Amino acid sequence: MTAFPTTQALKFAPLLLAPLLLTACGGGRPQAAPDSGLTPQRIQTPGPHGAPRGLGQRELRGLWVDAFGPGLKTPAEIDRLVADARAMNVNVLFAQVGRRGDCYCNHAAMPRTNDPAVPAGFDPLADLLTKAHAQGIQVHAWIITTALWNSAVVAPPPGHAFHAHGPAATGRDNWLTYKADGAVRAGADWVMDPGHPDAAEYIKNMYVSVVQNYDVDGVQFDRVRYPDFNPVGGPVQWGYNSTALERYRAETGTAGTPAPADPQWSAWRRQQVTNLVRETALAVKAVRPDVSVNAATITYGAGPADEAAFQTSRPYAEVGQDWLTWVREGYLDLNVMMNYKRDFVPDQALWFDQWNAFAASLLQRYPDVGQVSGAAIYLNDQASTVNQIQKTRAAGLSGWAGYSYRTTDKDVNAGTRTKEQVLPELIARLSGEGGPFERPARWERPNPAHLRAVSGQVTVLSGPLGGRTVRLLDHRGEELARTETDGNGRYGFLRVPNGQLRVEVGGVSTDRFAAPPRRVTALPPLALP
Repeated sequence: MTAFPTTQALKFAPLLLAPLLLTACGGGRPQAAPDSGLTPQRIQTPGPHGAPRGLGQRELRGLWVDAFGPGLKTPAEIDRLVADARAMNVNVLFAQVGRRGDCYCNHAAMPRTNDPAVPAGFDPLADLLTKAHAQGIQVHAWIITTALWNSAVVAPPPGHAFHAHGPAATGRDNWLTYKADGAVRAGADWVMDPGHPDAAEYIKNMYVSVVQNYDVDGVQFDRVRYPDFNPVGGPVQWGYNSTALERYRAETGTAGTPAPADPQWSAWRRQQVTNLVRETALAVKAVRPDVSVNAATITYGAGPADEAAFQTSRPYAEVGQDWLTWVREGYLDLNVMMNYKRDFVPDQALWFDQWNAFAASLLQRYPDVGQVSGAAIYLNDQASTVNQIQKTRAAGLSGWAGYSYRTTDKDVNAGTRTKEQVLPELIARLSGEGGPFERPARWERPNPAHLRAVSGQVTVLSGPLGGRTVRLLDHRGEELARTETDGNGRYGFLRVPNGQLRVEVGGVSTDRFAAPPRRVTALPPLALP
C-alpha cells in the first residue's frame, strides 16, 4: 500500500518508524482445547452492563489503546488511562491485549508478553478490567489476528508459536503466509496464513481463551486479512503457504500455482478469512453469548456506493477482507471501520463521508450489527477530530472511536508535542462545555436473547474437509443461507430463525433440529462419503 496522500496510513505506524507513516495495519503452535492448562474460572469484575440506565443517549464512544508504547502496561498507566477515559466520557476501550502471538495478560492460550515494561507477575488485562468496570467503562480485548512476530523487536517469549511455526519450520509446521514472489515477511512482520488449518485453529483459541478467563465485554479482530504490500486495488499477492496451496488444489481440483489475479484463487483466499471470523465468533459466543464480537475493518480509498460496489473496493480486492459478508451474516456484533482519513485533505474528507454513508446504509439493512466510524485522531488536528465526530453522528452511525490514546493528535504523531501536553486539550474539546461528549452516553453488551446460532463439523471418507458447500434449509427444504466448511471441516450460522431446520452438505443432511435462543447449538458430526 502506498503512503499518504494516495491512501490512509494505518494505526500501527508509530511502532518502529515514528514519525513516519507505515502502510501495514497487524501466533502459532496448535493448542489443546481452549481450557487446557488455563485458569478454570475467568476473572470476574463488576461490569458496566449492570450499571444504572439513564446515562444519556446510546452511543459508542471508543478509544483504542495500543501496546506499542505506554498506556496499559503498569498499574499507574492503567490508573491514568481509566481516569482520562472517564474524563473524556468514553465508554469503550479497545485495549490491545494481543500484539503478536503474545498476551498482555497472565491466562490465555498465547504466552504472556515478555515486554520489559510490564512488571513481573502483573496482569494488565485483569487490572484494566477491574478499574474500567468500576467506572462503567467497557473493555474489548483487541488482538492482532494474523500477526506472528516482528523482526525488529526482542525474541519471542518461551512457548511462543514463532519458535515452532515460524520461518525455520518446514511442511505443515510452517504457518507463515508467503508472497507470490517468495517473500516471507510483510515489511518487518511475519504473518500467519488464514488458509492454514492449524494456524486458523490457534488464532481462534487466542480469542476464546481470553473470553474464558476474563470478564471482557468484547473481542476485536484486527489485521484479519492478508498483508499489505500489494498493488493499489489488488490483487492480493499473499497466501502462498504450501499447506494452504495444497488445500486449494484439493478443494478446487486445479493444478499448479495460481497467479495472484486468478479469480478462483482470490475468492478462495477471501473465504478463508471469512471462515476464520465465523468460526471464532461461534466459539466465542458458545462460551459467552453476551460478549461483543467486533472487527477493526479496512476502508482504503473511496467508499462504495452500494453493496455491489463493495466487491470492487480496495479492502475486498487488495487485502482479501470481505467484511460486508461478516455484517450480512451476523458474524459481527459491531463493525468498527478504520476510517482513517485527514479531515483537512479534501479527497480524504470525501472518502470519510462515503464510508460513513455506506455503513449507515448497512445499519439500516442489518440493524443487529452496529456500525462505528473509527477515526485517526493521530492524523488530524483537534478541530478536525471534533468535526469528524459530528459528521459521524450526522450519518446516523452507532458511534465513533479514536486511534489512539497514545497519539492524541497529529502534533503528537509528528513528535512536535507530547501526549501529556495535548491530551488535556483534547479532553476539554470533547467533553467540555459544548463538546460532542459533554454528556455521558451508554453502550451495552449484546443481548444474549438475540443469539440463535448453530455450529457443526463434517467428517469425510475421502477428499478434502474444506471447501464443502453447506446449506441451511427450512422445514420445506428451502435454502435460508449457505456457507463453506473451513480447513478443519467446520461450519456454522450465526443468525438462524426459530422453527425446524436442517443442514445439507453434498446431498447428506442432518436430522431436523430447532435452535433455541441464547446459545450456539452444536450439531452432531455429519459423515460424508
